[in-house]
Amino acid sequence: MSRVRQFTLLSMACVATMVLSGCSSSDQPDLRAWMVAERSSVRPKLQPISEPTRFQPQNYTVADTLDPFANEKLEAVLRGAQAGGEARSALLEAELNRRKEPLEDYPLDAMKMVGSLIRQGQPVALLKVNNLLYQVKTGNYIGQNYGRIQKISESEIVLREVVQDPGGEWVERPATLLLQEESSK
Repeated sequence: MSRVRQFTLLSMACVATMVLSGCSSSDQPDLRAWMVAERSSVRPKLQPISEPTRFQPQNYTVADTLDPFANEKLEAVLRGAQAGGEARSALLEAELNRRKEPLEDYPLDAMKMVGSLIRQGQPVALLKVNNLLYQVKTGNYIGQNYGRIQKISESEIVLREVVQDPGGEWVERPATLLLQEESSK
């Protein structure tokens, strides 16, 4: 090692020793007294925590509900099946005897109404299904619940579906498809 380098290292060690000796604790009674006074004067303001609400257990009663496996319910379903399903024949038979349309293979939530237009004086809706565009008009069937289009406006398609209620009866229910704007990417 050269002398210059040794001298540089020795001088850096001396400077470091002087800097560290300046940081040593010295008696500063006024600073310590001020710190003690500040610590004792500052009091945190704490909001008391409210008492937690007590859990009130409730009795579970099933006396009011209908048991899905009750013999009476099963007998009623069997009687309806043996009678030929008069309710089924009223609404469902007409639906089962017609040819299915292509959009009946898709559920309604897989369809998006993306526009409407007037063709030959009749409103026509534009539906997007699996990135394909379809034109539908009043009277067409869409969805998997025998949905028949009743009305088409600029912002929605109103249709009626034939579904089973909890009692097993086939009933009509209204449904709508709203216009959905495409997000530009």
